[in-house]
Order: sequence, then structure tokens, then C-alpha cells
Amino acid sequence: MKSMRILLAASAATLSMLAAAPAQAQAENFPTKPIRIIVPFTAGGVVDSIARIIGEKLSVKYGQPVVVENKVGAGGSIGTDFVAKSTPDGYTLLCVSPGHTVVPSLVKGVTWDPVRDFRAIEGFGVIPNVFVVHPDVPAKSMAELVALAKSSPTPLTYATAGVGTSNHLSGELLAQSAGIKLTHVPYKGQPDAMSDLLSGRVTMMPLTAALAAPHMKTGKLRGLAVTTSTRSTALPELPTVAEAANLPGYEVGTWFGFVAPAKVPDAIARKLSTDVAEILTLPDVKAKLATLGMELAPQAPAEFDAFIGREFAKWSKVIKQAGIEAK
Repeated sequence: MKSMRILLAASAATLSMLAAAPAQAQAENFPTKPIRIIVPFTAGGVVDSIARIIGEKLSVKYGQPVVVENKVGAGGSIGTDFVAKSTPDGYTLLCVSPGHTVVPSLVKGVTWDPVRDFRAIEGFGVIPNVFVVHPDVPAKSMAELVALAKSSPTPLTYATAGVGTSNHLSGELLAQSAGIKLTHVPYKGQPDAMSDLLSGRVTMMPLTAALAAPHMKTGKLRGLAVTTSTRSTALPELPTVAEAANLPGYEVGTWFGFVAPAKVPDAIARKLSTDVAEILTLPDVKAKLATLGMELAPQAPAEFDAFIGREFAKWSKVIKQAGIEAK
């Protein structure tokens, strides 16, 4: 009997190795054809730019075309749904940003799930938002801004690039965390929102750091704090919202990364992750991403998967509590 158990165990181990061998061989030869990176937003935007910077380097490394395709619509749902239903072979990737964890709670009829239907390849980093106010606003710090909001007879206004954007979520999370009332004023994009902010028609805006910095230098806007969990290397003088307003756990940023359909083989996912992580260390890549305002903070697959899960849970709760709906 003992000999039989040993024989069965050995057979099982052998079968396991035989099953793993083709997958490993497949990964070693990967890729043998072009790779597609789906961007669920229009060409020329920051998500598109990031996908092209990394895709270009992957193409050089692999000796295969790496094509960025823009599949837009429904707040990013169309391109995301396309990847969720794609063959899970590593040849179709999705470049994700915060909308990946926001849209399912915001848009009715979304059939894909950011946790169930995808697996992480690699997280890249984050672009912080900066709470900026018009110079006429008396608040000189986040603590003073919160105090002003609490004492104001009417809610302070904040501009955003639209419903469900990281600007919007930054403001809504501040309102919920600090227990204050704020009036959301959505625009069709950050440039339109900035126009009214610079003229003083709205009180403040959680503005992308790269756009905020030039106006802070000229004194046209006053920066109060960054929305990420750590200070920005580009604006180190600004505290985080968490420390400045005594709101532990406050964290919002425009993060980016690659994901793939959930059933992509482990070996191929590991290869893609390793190669993307290597690309993120290249000086010219780091320089290009820095011009977009990105703070590099690579996340390996398990870490990025866990992060996406936390973001999905957090924003589902915030959106439900605020009663936010896509227009």
C-alpha cells in the first residue's frame, strides 16, 4: 500500500511537470506575433501617451510590433469590455487608470468586473492631484480650507474635469472625510475647469500636478496640498491632504498600469511583468513619464491586483454614499 501511494504521488508530480512544461516553453518563446495595448480613451491623452511610451520599448525588446489601439466610449467601458472578452494569451493588454475601478459603480449596465475579469501585469505609478485655490480665497492651508468650508453659509465650489474623474473623486472624498459640504461643478475637461478657476468663478480644484505647478509659480493659483499618500517629488513643499488636514487614510491619485484578461497563463504574465518593470527603469522612459507628472511606483502583479481590489471597494462606497451617477 505504501509503495502504491509513493507511485501515485510520483505520477502526479510527473504529470504536473509535463503540464507545466508547454506553458513554460510558450512563455520563453513569447511573443511570436504582434501585441495590442488597448487604451479605452482617445489618442493624445495621458493614458494613451503612457501606453505608447512603454509599448514602443516593448516592441524593441521583443522584435514584434506592439500596437496601441484606442477603443473609446462609455467612459472607457467599451475598450475594457473588449479586453475582458479577448483571448487570454498575453497578446491583448489594457492600459488602466482610476476609471477602471470607478466605472462599474458609476455606469449602469457594465458587465465587466475589474477584479474578477482581469489580472494585473504591472502598475507604473501615479500622477498626484493638487488642491489649488484662487488667490482671493482666504485659506492658506488645507486645515484653513476645511475650517472655511465649515463656517461658510453656502457650500464652497470645486471644479473638475467631469463626473467620476479623479478630480471629482478627490473633492468628494474630502467632503466625506472632513464632514463638510462642497458643491461639485463639472466641466468637459481640465482646461475648461481651469478657466473658471483662474477667473475666480469657483473656489478650488483638485488639479493635476503638472497643470497646477506653472500657475502656482506665477501666483495665479495657490497650492494647498497633494492628494496622494506621500508628498510629490515635483512639489515637495506641499504637504499631503492626510497630514495637512489631519485626515488619515485620505489618498487619491491618477494611477496607471497594464492588466490582461483573467485567465492569461502565469508564465506569460510573469514575463510581461518582468519586462515592463525593466522598461520602467530606463532613464529615457523615466524622463518621459516625469514630463507627464508621474511619480514612478512600480507594482508587481500581486501587489497591483490587491491595489485594484482596494480601489474598487473604496470608490464603490464613496460613489454610493454620495449618490453619484454618470450624466
